[in-house]
Amino acid sequence: MNAYHVLYNPKSGNGRGEAEVHQLEKIWPEATFAYTDVTKLEDIPDFLASVPEDMGIILAGGDGTINHFVNDIGGKDPGREILYFATGTGNDFLNDIGVKHGDAPFRLNDYIINLPVVYVNGLGKYFLNGIGYGIDGYCCEIGDKIREKSNKPVNYTAIAIKGLIYGYHRTNAEISIDGISKGYQKVWLSPTMKGRYIGGGMKIAPLQDRCASDGSVSLMVMRCRSKIKTLMVFPSIFEGKHIEHTEMVDIFQGYDIHVKFDRPTALQIDGETVLNVLEYTVKAPRLAAVKEEEKETAAAV
Repeated sequence: MNAYHVLYNPKSGNGRGEAEVHQLEKIWPEATFAYTDVTKLEDIPDFLASVPEDMGIILAGGDGTINHFVNDIGGKDPGREILYFATGTGNDFLNDIGVKHGDAPFRLNDYIINLPVVYVNGLGKYFLNGIGYGIDGYCCEIGDKIREKSNKPVNYTAIAIKGLIYGYHRTNAEISIDGISKGYQKVWLSPTMKGRYIGGGMKIAPLQDRCASDGSVSLMVMRCRSKIKTLMVFPSIFEGKHIEHTEMVDIFQGYDIHVKFDRPTALQIDGETVLNVLEYTVKAPRLAAVKEEEKETAAAV
């Protein structure tokens, strides 16, 4: 296929999305490209149906761009092959699947079906990477405020360290995993993950497999009374070694997750901030159970 229609997000990559997307012309010099700003499309399914079948479709942007694309098509199979070209900054999705920024476009379809849904503040959204709740949501909230005043890249690691020292106030939390409940005090983080990475490179759930055949997700709870100890352990998150500190980190796996804090705080969904959140619920597809039911039905027939 030598002709492609590119849906790009000009806001990705700290506003460099429109410039970066033209790198496609260097990667595939013999191909021809048409470009459409995906943020201006009112009906993506209608647009996809309008593109000739002999023309490929490339989605270009960051993790947030994929998130919006998935939710705009209602979490359904797009009905045709979608390629992805990264022009974002955090790229937790790329880190998770072992692809580098600037690599040639690759097939996206298998990664955007059977995604979990988060329900928060009356909103239901599919998510690609994870739900950040706690200091990671706080970091996104502060990052948004900084971005409103400056075009410079946001240093989320610096925000997190300042938050650990004085900016973020820990909460108590009640969590439930598939009906089993547990309470925690002095909670810093309580994200639910489809992939391993969140926050631009933090390996929050190192054992999570986004392609797991059962469709399950991981809930991580990090709590600690000591700020000094938390500061010492926090850098290990980037390598996923924080889970070795079992005295302050718990990880659960399941399908029906509910987290409630004792005061509202910010939450992020694939990098998009939701303010004043007291609780959230995640529903993940029970793929293994569905497959088993299909086998039983087939056997009965």
